[in-house]
Amino acid sequence: MTNAFEVAAIAAVPDNSMKAFVVNGEKIAVFNLGGKFYAIADTCSHDEASLAEGEIIGSQVECPMHGARFDITTGRNLTLPAVVPVKKYEVKVEGGKIWVVM
Repeated sequence: MTNAFEVAAIAAVPDNSMKAFVVNGEKIAVFNLGGKFYAIADTCSHDEASLAEGEIIGSQVECPMHGARFDITTGRNLTLPAVVPVKKYEVKVEGGKIWVVM
């Protein structure tokens, strides 16, 4: 069974930025890429670093610890040292709020 959880107001994640949240006990990074919102697990699959503390490069996020890159839209790992993707979450925007489906 899936549930939608309210994460934040849209204004909390400005255009071309990211922010970490704890949603239903899970660390999630929410990204705003040109007004479209995405959410992936916030913890790098390689070494426990917060992806929300990394750098957005196009539609990728670079881990601040060892430079692994992940596709923000899918969670897919793109470069070493990460060899495992991170979980992707469905995002809905309604009533000026960001919702994550889990």
